[in-house]
Amino acid sequence: MSTQEIVPSSETGKLKLKHLKRYWNKALLKREGKLANDSFPEEWKIDTTLLTVAGLGLEQTVLYVYRQAPSFDEFEDWILEVSGVPDAEKVAQFNRLFEDKNISSSAPVKRELLTDEDWAFWNQNGYVVIKNAIIKEQCDEAIQAICEFIKVDRYDKNTWYNIHPERQGIMVQLFQHSALEQNRKSSKIKRAFEELWNRTDLWMNTDRAGFNPPQTESFKFTGPFLHWDVSIHPPVRFGTQGILYLSDTVANQGAFTLVPGFHNVLEEWLKNLPPGTDPRKEDLYALGAKPIAANAGDCIIWHHALPHGSSPNTADLPRFVQYINYAPFDEKESEIWL
Repeated sequence: MSTQEIVPSSETGKLKLKHLKRYWNKALLKREGKLANDSFPEEWKIDTTLLTVAGLGLEQTVLYVYRQAPSFDEFEDWILEVSGVPDAEKVAQFNRLFEDKNISSSAPVKRELLTDEDWAFWNQNGYVVIKNAIIKEQCDEAIQAICEFIKVDRYDKNTWYNIHPERQGIMVQLFQHSALEQNRKSSKIKRAFEELWNRTDLWMNTDRAGFNPPQTESFKFTGPFLHWDVSIHPPVRFGTQGILYLSDTVANQGAFTLVPGFHNVLEEWLKNLPPGTDPRKEDLYALGAKPIAANAGDCIIWHHALPHGSSPNTADLPRFVQYINYAPFDEKESEIWL
């Protein structure tokens, strides 16, 4: 199917949000097998930025469309029900992206948050810990929201292993909540991403939360183990990911784990693998995995070329987290998946 046969990005509905109808159109065609899943790779960043503007999580949107096959009017009604009316300023800013060809005109950012030591650590290790990115009260509010959503009691271990449809391993499919949104809007977190990207025209994503209780005889950690979320076909362009600790987390408490500095040696490592080797099936832990202990309110930001994941919780308390990231509209990734 050609691009011309799909709704143009300029066509809008009652939300007046450009590209939304095109996104819906493409999703339904893929669902019906009339459009390949890898069609329009150049629109991936447009699609994800669109969902950011609408206050939607990627996974929850994909699941809704594939399960319900809604009409476009129903799709817009669902957005209003799930995340409310999109912010008018964000909508206007997003819509202008389809008119402004110079979308990467953000001026360089003066470094005010990250110290020289932070910057040197980032360049060497590929990650940085933003201490006290939010206050404890905000952490507790977010934890309470997670607990109420999946019906567990933060202090009662007898409830930690309850089965809930919105728990997928340690992931909690909670995307929209005022407590989570408050944390996403942390000026300190936003500034850290701006300084790392050296630009201010970044878009905040809408991502989920995490709950990782201690292992028991009947409950074992199922991942995510060390992995990459992007193609590692060289050259791997700059990109970030982030996780906000909502509870104090020691190293053996299911701490976020990564391989420090691997962004500096990734290409050389790939070159030295035997021909035909799938790098994703290698023992990534042997590369020097490190669990990152940090306190409630600390935000870890890492270069997306680092292998990363969670870890088994062998402590006495659960780990509560929230995933947060910022990225520009014109972020580029390799079109070759490796």
